[in-house]
Amino acid sequence: MRIAHCSDLHLLSLAGTRLLDFANKRWIGGLNLLMNRGRHYHTHVFESMVEDFNAGVADHVLCTGDITNLALREEFEFARGIFDRIELGPRNITVLPGNHDAYVAEGATHFLRYFDAFHQGDEGFGSDRWPLVRIRQDVAIVALSTSLQTPWFTAYGVVGDKQLDRLAEILSDSRLDHKMRLVAIHHPPAGRRAKSRIRGLRDHKKFADVLRKVGAELVVHGHEHKDLLEELTGPDGQPIRVRGIQSGTYEAGVEHLRARYRLYEIGDVGASRPGVVADTLRGWNIDSKSFEDEVATTATAA
Repeated sequence: MRIAHCSDLHLLSLAGTRLLDFANKRWIGGLNLLMNRGRHYHTHVFESMVEDFNAGVADHVLCTGDITNLALREEFEFARGIFDRIELGPRNITVLPGNHDAYVAEGATHFLRYFDAFHQGDEGFGSDRWPLVRIRQDVAIVALSTSLQTPWFTAYGVVGDKQLDRLAEILSDSRLDHKMRLVAIHHPPAGRRAKSRIRGLRDHKKFADVLRKVGAELVVHGHEHKDLLEELTGPDGQPIRVRGIQSGTYEAGVEHLRARYRLYEIGDVGASRPGVVADTLRGWNIDSKSFEDEVATTATAA
């Protein structure tokens, strides 16, 4: 099975917005759009990624949040229109929210309305929306929401005790035996970035404690717009790989931030569960206007 991981698309549409829509925290983000962000995040790059997906490179697409900039209804509607072009369909596309998708409180309502079909968990794993569980072939995707409205000039995330308790139950569930457990989250849960009180994961220690007790085979996240590799400790001291990814739409002449997504190939790694047998980083080529393989590495199960 092949899973494509993308994040932080920041798909912008201001069509139909009013000045009143910016009479809150959005005025800060709006100023940032005018001065910086709006010039560097390009919708056509994600549209090219969609063409990649439709060419059959992946069996499942996983997007770890920040599909919008300011959590405007118009942005969610615009983003949904592009996601609908991915031929895999909502059952094989998992989307979780990021901090920008909750830039204001109403963002959570818009996300639920426009992306409900993209974060519906499988039946039998409880009635709570998060964490969601989606079992696809040999992989159990377990997605958390760290998305919440935060004070001005902050962008931190919180999992919360209720989700963490459920996460421990889910990762220990016998129905996930012999499945690769892939945990998806927006904010980085490991490394120095997780510790930031301004933009990190406030309960990263509790998250780490859960994985130390029950384990997982891979954790992926977004938020930092960088290709990051960290580790958490699982049961019996086994390392759990934690991978971040660049924005899926960024292009501003900064090589290490250039738009990318990662393909994970899941298969037999000679352990009790399937794992990552290889991963491939696909990067945006501004000359060919397409995504191309950059790095292919052989990996072992975490």
